[in-house]
Amino acid sequence: MRVYPDQLAKQLTPLTQCYLVFGDDPWLCETSKSLIYAQAKRDGFEERIQLTQETGFNWQDLLEEWNTMSLFASRRIIELSLPQAKPGSDGSAQLQALMQHHNPDILLLLTGPKLASEQTKSKWFKSLDAKGVYIPCTTPEGAQFQRWLQGRISHFKLRLTQDAQQMLFNLYEGNLLAADQALQLLQLLNPNDLINSQQLEQYFEDQSRFTVFQLADVLLNNQQDKAQHMLSQLQAEGVAMPILLWGQFKELTTLLQLKQAQELGGNVSSLWNKLRIWDKRKALYQAALSRLSLTQIEAMLAFASKTELRLKQQGVEDWTALSHLCLLYDPSAHEHLSHIELA
Repeated sequence: MRVYPDQLAKQLTPLTQCYLVFGDDPWLCETSKSLIYAQAKRDGFEERIQLTQETGFNWQDLLEEWNTMSLFASRRIIELSLPQAKPGSDGSAQLQALMQHHNPDILLLLTGPKLASEQTKSKWFKSLDAKGVYIPCTTPEGAQFQRWLQGRISHFKLRLTQDAQQMLFNLYEGNLLAADQALQLLQLLNPNDLINSQQLEQYFEDQSRFTVFQLADVLLNNQQDKAQHMLSQLQAEGVAMPILLWGQFKELTTLLQLKQAQELGGNVSSLWNKLRIWDKRKALYQAALSRLSLTQIEAMLAFASKTELRLKQQGVEDWTALSHLCLLYDPSAHEHLSHIELA
């Protein structure tokens, strides 16, 4: 039976013979396992055996654990990790055989990476799925991530404005672990009051000696040496790349709107309040607008999007690409770096 992670808690009583937790999202996998272990403990499963299918693994070990009485006379959980999600012919036969011999004192928990469609059609999988629960732990995207985020905000009893929720969505889509950690910290810092995007910005600003916003200012002013030094320091201090990319998208999107208005002959100054650009930063934007063309700003946004896509889909933290993006605030760099493409 297939059960998605957000519904698992409702499907744990009574426990079944086995659970299959497979997927590519670490947070969903660990959370699902924790829910299963917590319910198992309540039901008297106090002993835990861990096995991993690696080179030289003997499937007879699994059978022996299945048939061995606990030294402490308690019920037992056998967690079997399948790093490749491929038990082979011996393992497939063993798993199918175990499902034919029900043992109420054993709970089998299988874990591994995301399963391909052909794996879910295999005999070993169908045998276990018929006797237990399959939890596919795939990272939610788009509207699904939005629902997950709202659920976690409710879980922590936080109150966030719509713009603050959108900021978190932009920052953490594709990274549930980082999103959950951020929400836990917000619960500690501000458990009762309504949190807006400005307060979130202040939180991010407090995380390092140099800040995302300081980096944005020196880039708008085309202080390249200082910007590269800041970026290096931010990396050394462990500032998360999603936060830095969010900062770049924020500034480049603002520049794009201003430049488009400028190109159409509109009154750019009328956009200051709408875009929340305060007096002390107007000169920075005007300097950037005077040297960057609309085509260059669009190219920078496209490059930032590719960098973010690699981060979210492949887990690649490409600091060289981020450095490249910063260099593009200098119009002369577009001519010299335009031939460079992300791998």
